[in-house]
Amino acid sequence: MNAIQFGCQAYTWQMSGEKYVGAMPHILDTVQSAGFAGFETEVCMLGDYYKDSHQLASEHRERGLALGALTLVCDWAGPEETEDERAAADKLLDYMERLPGTHLVLCQMPGADRENLVERQRNAIACKNAVAMRAVDSGLTCSCHPNSPPGSIFRTEEDYRILLEGLDDKLIGFAPDAGHIANGGMDVQAIFQEYRSLIRHVHFKDISEEGEWAAMGKGVIDFPAIVMNLRDTGYAGWIMVEEESKRAETEPDAVTLENGEHLKNVLLPLLAG
Repeated sequence: MNAIQFGCQAYTWQMSGEKYVGAMPHILDTVQSAGFAGFETEVCMLGDYYKDSHQLASEHRERGLALGALTLVCDWAGPEETEDERAAADKLLDYMERLPGTHLVLCQMPGADRENLVERQRNAIACKNAVAMRAVDSGLTCSCHPNSPPGSIFRTEEDYRILLEGLDDKLIGFAPDAGHIANGGMDVQAIFQEYRSLIRHVHFKDISEEGEWAAMGKGVIDFPAIVMNLRDTGYAGWIMVEEESKRAETEPDAVTLENGEHLKNVLLPLLAG
């Protein structure tokens, strides 16, 4: 990859519960129709496709799509990975060795609260570095995706500083999510600019002034400014678009097609200039 590419993230369908688990042909047909170049999903959405990476790759290839990234979500609450966490990570690493060019995204499951924050942050960083070391040894690229629910241990500007100073940037990069940054009370543009050298993967979702998830372009985030900054600083990677609005919970296909129109009319022209 030698330029910015826009893909679609599966969480838009994941909010529907079990309905779309394993429904890769349906989801990818929608992603293709919307005009995106690729796709990213958590492994929990793969269903039977998690048994055969060649089958998953074939579904993408038939539609001219790239599998841009796969996301692993774990608790990482202890000072080391649990046996189950290590097994889950190693299963995914083995799976991804047959998917060249696919990026690994590490995302921590939010907790119920932010108690014992220092210890929990230290533990999470150690576990993510450990997974990333094995990923690099397997020939993969990797980044960390913070989120912003109230129980997330990396959701404020100070949390981001601790996270990004603690991660080994030789092994793992930063996957900022514009919506989560805004929801954590931060200046989105400032975070993207301050940590630009660490960015290896990007998520876009919009949010309203009232703090509700919104359709692309209907909230307060200046996505064109982010795209232009990434373009002008030589970013070559994925921007994955997702929507978590109330409507997306019941109409994931429709909102994805509408986000495709925003992509075509607003975002893609920025790369043509």
